[in-house]
Amino acid sequence: MERSWIGVLTVMLLFAVVFQKGSCVPVQAKESWGYVDVRDGAHMFWWLYYANSSSASYEELPLVMWLQGGPGGSSCGFGNFEEIGPLDRDLKPRETSWVHASSVLFVDNPVGTGYSYTDSEGALTKDVAMVASDMMVLLKYFFSLKTEFQSIPFYIFSESYGGKMAAAISLELTKAIQAGSIKCNFAGVALGDSWISPIDSVMTWGPYLYSTSFLDDNGLAEVNKAAKGVQQALEQGQYQKATEMWSITENVVEQNTNGVNFYNILTQDPDEMVKTSLVQSSEGLLSSLKRRHIRPLHRQSLSELMNGPIRKKLGVIPKNVTWGGQSGAVFVSMAGDFMKPVVNIVDELLAAGVNVTVYNGQLDLIVDTVGQELWVKRLKWDGLQYFNQMKWTALEDPQTENQTGAFYKTYKNFAFYWILKAGHMIPSDQGPMALRMLKMVTQQE
Repeated sequence: MERSWIGVLTVMLLFAVVFQKGSCVPVQAKESWGYVDVRDGAHMFWWLYYANSSSASYEELPLVMWLQGGPGGSSCGFGNFEEIGPLDRDLKPRETSWVHASSVLFVDNPVGTGYSYTDSEGALTKDVAMVASDMMVLLKYFFSLKTEFQSIPFYIFSESYGGKMAAAISLELTKAIQAGSIKCNFAGVALGDSWISPIDSVMTWGPYLYSTSFLDDNGLAEVNKAAKGVQQALEQGQYQKATEMWSITENVVEQNTNGVNFYNILTQDPDEMVKTSLVQSSEGLLSSLKRRHIRPLHRQSLSELMNGPIRKKLGVIPKNVTWGGQSGAVFVSMAGDFMKPVVNIVDELLAAGVNVTVYNGQLDLIVDTVGQELWVKRLKWDGLQYFNQMKWTALEDPQTENQTGAFYKTYKNFAFYWILKAGHMIPSDQGPMALRMLKMVTQQE
C-alpha cells in the first residue's frame, strides 16, 4: 500500500528544469516528486521544493504542506503556479514564493485531484475522515523517505475546502505522532479562508453584500430567504439537500448582484458573467457548483501548462492520467460532506495544544470574514475569552509604506490574521503580505 513512484524513480534530489517554448529554464530549488498508493486503486501525487533562501539552509527553515480547496483543486497546479511556488503560470520566477522562507510540499489531495487519480470512481473519497486517512498513509511514507525533515518544524497551510481537510488531517496527524506511527515535528496548522463552518458563511453573505453596496433591500431579503433554506436543511441533518440549497443560494446571489465574484467582490470576469447567464437556467445544482468553484482552478492556460511542459518535466504521470481530469468527480463524490462543520475538530486541536492560525481575506465572499469570526467566537477553547478581549495589532503593507496591510491577534496557541485588500486566494492577491504572515506564523519574525 505504500509503494511509491518517485521523480526519476531513483529518488534523486535534482535541480528543477522546466520547459518553456522548447528551451530549458533552471530553477534554483531542489525538488523531488512522486506517487504514493494510499489505498488499492488510489494514487496520490506529491511535489516537494526544498527551501531556497540566501540566508539559511533548508535544515534551518520549516517545511510547509499546502492544501488546495475545491474539493478538486490541485495544490501542485493552482497552489504552485498561481500562488506560492517558485514559478508563476508563465514560468517566470515569483518574488513572493514561499520557497524563499520554507520548504514546500504540494499534495494533490484528495485522490482524483490534479495528477492524483483513482482506478475507479468508487475509490474517490466521500468525506474528510477518508481524506485524512489517505493523507496519513502519504505522510508516513514521506517522512520515512525524507528522514531529513523528521526534526524540522512541519506546518500545514491551507485554503478554502483545503482548510476543512487540513483540520481533520492535523487531528489525525497529532494522534499518529502520539502513537509513534509517524515521526515528524508537527508545529501547527493555518486555516486560510477555510470552509470550517459553511453555514456561518452562507448566513452572512446577505449582510456582507448589503454592507458593501452589492445588494439593495429587496436583494438582501431574497438572499437571506435562500440562506435560511440551507440552514433548515442542515438542522434537519439533510446534508445533500443543504448542498443543493447552497447552490440555489449562490444563484440568488448572482442574480441580485449582477454576477459578483465569490472569490473577490472587487473583481469581475465578464466572460464568466456571460456563461452564468447562459447556463444558470439549464444546468443541475451540482454542475452549477462545479462551474463556480472548480472551473476557476483549471483555467485553460494552467491546464495547458500542467498537461504539457510540466507533465513532460515530471516524467512519471501515467499516460491515461490527465491533470484535473477527475476533479469534477472528486467534487461530486464529496457533495454529502460540503455543509458539515468541523468546528469541533478545531476545538480538539486547540485542546491538544496544537498551534492553530486562522487567516482571511477582506474581499472574500464565499468564506467571508464575518462568518469566520462567528464560529471562532463559539469555540470552547479556554483562552477564547481573553483572546476576544484583546485588541488587534496592525501590520504595515510590505508593498506600500505607511499603509496597513493586515491586522492580527494571537494568544497562547491561537492566532487570527485579517488580510486587507485580498480575496479568497490571499497569496495571489497580496503576495508580499501572505509571505510576511507565513514568516510570522512559522516564527521567523
